[in-house]
Amino acid sequence: MLSSKIQVKLLTALLSAIVFVHTPNIAAQDLPTTDENSTVTYPASYFDQYEPFSVSDMLDRIPGITVARQGGPGGSSSGPGSSQGSERRGLGLGGDQVLINGRRIAGKENEGNSQLSRIPANQVQRIEIIRGTSGDLDVRGGNQVINIVLLELESSSSVAYEINMDHYHDGELKPGGSVSLSGQNGAFDYLLSAESEPRWEYRKGFETSFLADGRPNDFINKKQYTDQQPLTLTTNIGYQISDRNIMHINAQYNQNDAPGSENRLITNLLVKPNTLDIKLDDISVEEDFWEIGGDFEHTFINGNRLKSLFIINQRDSNRLRERFDLDNNRSKDLFLKTFNQYEEQILRSSYSMSLNSTQDIELGVERAQTTLDSTLGLGLLSETGSISESFGGLTPITNSDATLEEVRYEAFAVHNWRINNRMSLESTLIYEKSTIEQSGDIKKERDFDFVRPKIDYRFDITSSLQFRATIEKDVAQLSFNDFTTNINSLDDDQNSVAGNPDLRQEQSWRYDVNLEYRFDNNNGVLNSNLFYHDLEDVIDKINVSTAKSIQSANGNIGAGKRYGGSFDASLRLTSFNLPQLLLTSRIEVEDGAVADPFLSIDRRLLRQGRGQYRYGFRHDMTSRNINYGINVSGTFEGGSIVYDIDKIEKYDMDDFIMAFIELQGWGGLTYRFEATNFHEQERCRVRSRYIGGTIATGSFNEIENSCSQAGEKYAIKVRGTF
Repeated sequence: MLSSKIQVKLLTALLSAIVFVHTPNIAAQDLPTTDENSTVTYPASYFDQYEPFSVSDMLDRIPGITVARQGGPGGSSSGPGSSQGSERRGLGLGGDQVLINGRRIAGKENEGNSQLSRIPANQVQRIEIIRGTSGDLDVRGGNQVINIVLLELESSSSVAYEINMDHYHDGELKPGGSVSLSGQNGAFDYLLSAESEPRWEYRKGFETSFLADGRPNDFINKKQYTDQQPLTLTTNIGYQISDRNIMHINAQYNQNDAPGSENRLITNLLVKPNTLDIKLDDISVEEDFWEIGGDFEHTFINGNRLKSLFIINQRDSNRLRERFDLDNNRSKDLFLKTFNQYEEQILRSSYSMSLNSTQDIELGVERAQTTLDSTLGLGLLSETGSISESFGGLTPITNSDATLEEVRYEAFAVHNWRINNRMSLESTLIYEKSTIEQSGDIKKERDFDFVRPKIDYRFDITSSLQFRATIEKDVAQLSFNDFTTNINSLDDDQNSVAGNPDLRQEQSWRYDVNLEYRFDNNNGVLNSNLFYHDLEDVIDKINVSTAKSIQSANGNIGAGKRYGGSFDASLRLTSFNLPQLLLTSRIEVEDGAVADPFLSIDRRLLRQGRGQYRYGFRHDMTSRNINYGINVSGTFEGGSIVYDIDKIEKYDMDDFIMAFIELQGWGGLTYRFEATNFHEQERCRVRSRYIGGTIATGSFNEIENSCSQAGEKYAIKVRGTF
């Protein structure tokens, strides 16, 4: 939570803006309009007064846009059993809720939402917030869909660029920048972009440890460095073959190496005088990702559509951690090397047709093949074991490898019915069948099949008030890393964690009701949501101990439930004659229950907190070409707990804060200053360890209290277009 001093500063800044600044009203002809299908349309002229740089800047000026951008109502798009996000099963009907010219971009990482900061604002004709359901949409099931409609010109091009410099709390200066080229040339349209942004982090922290009898055990001073600056290259090319045929090709490459180190100064408090031990972890991370996608669409004379698309992607990750004892001639006592290559190939085809003036149907099939090649090598310092240069000159302890492959077939049907001019009903039925095969250390093959129905009902009570209810059976994608031996980077005393080849997919029945009210003249949006999720095969820690060691792995622990509600408010202060001052806020509360496999008690789900909140404001002083604002987000204290076989961890974190001021100035450029976490956001963990058994059968041995913070960051950005 924010301290009272920071809250007073924020309130003072807000009141100052209200009292001293006056901004003119928006011209009536530039206001958004709402049609009979509940689609809200913002013409490009609405944003002229703000002189936006990109599509992302345009969306920031739309009240309630966060409801649309989060892809679904508060609880429906996240949590156990969910298939949303870039790691969802295959491509699916949902996913990214951003369309470009009415179509989804054939990609999972390279989706429409990732393009918003790359498309210059001067290429936009209008922005549509689609609140109803329609057979013409390429995505289904989102609370709202954002459609970016670009200008249609015979020949045009635009270059947008940004350069920036970040200053970190340890004095590091890191440059970054991006450039994008977009435009059209006859039947071609294109978007090419390159981006390199610094992700330097210097995290400092401490850990205090006490034994069960209350004696101080040790004190650890930590310093972690991560030098990360990902490079991302993307291209999106479209070609209008004819009036009824169009194709697109999309590609992305991301290079994301992250070398780093961790220094730990360990003070032993059990002896007098205290002794010191200095540990150094040298960490090397090399990661590459590429993705290629494409689609072809044919529209028949009768208006029916045939669309096919493909996606191929691959992610390679090499991680090496070597630990040295600096007090013992820099001797190495840990070698831990992991390699993961994750690949996905998706082919999807569908046929959409109109049944009559109020109903349409889409029929389709999808094939997805997902593979993971994984290896892990663990070497430790041993006085008796033989050493190996392949394990950093240490004794090999673990040398595992695994290959996993899932081949999944999906058939789906979507029926859309416009009941009347105020009601719509969309019904979906998905049948999927898959096979998971594992080889390497363990050989195993299993078959799965699921039937996944969904109903989405919407009722426009008035032109401003909309009610929505959904019922859905969902199946989450498994993390293949849970099948094999892997690493735990959060516990210095645990080098690796066991895998579980018997994992099953989390499933859920998800019930959501949503009520949204939009004020007249674009003056704000209120949105409320209630959700209840009935969970099956919840994944959490289970006991996989052997005769030699106590250990856990991710496994299915049974049924559970998750429920709660959220409320979003986004309001312009028009009643104060300040229509350009936009206040935003969100609060979400939730609870849940699952039977703990160790303690045999009902408890919250893994890392399920009590809820979260967000608030902030944005003020556009258009007469002075200045805008500024602040955004604060955080979680309610307590509830974020991890139960493992021999330890219980409780997590907490301070609020995240970002403030900015932006102005249009010399050379037609935009100058932006950002301050992030200037209050030095802390994240903390309390860990209780048990020995001689599990957290239920063992003895409490030690409690560790640790906190760390990465400090504040200040950035200057200069943006322009030509």
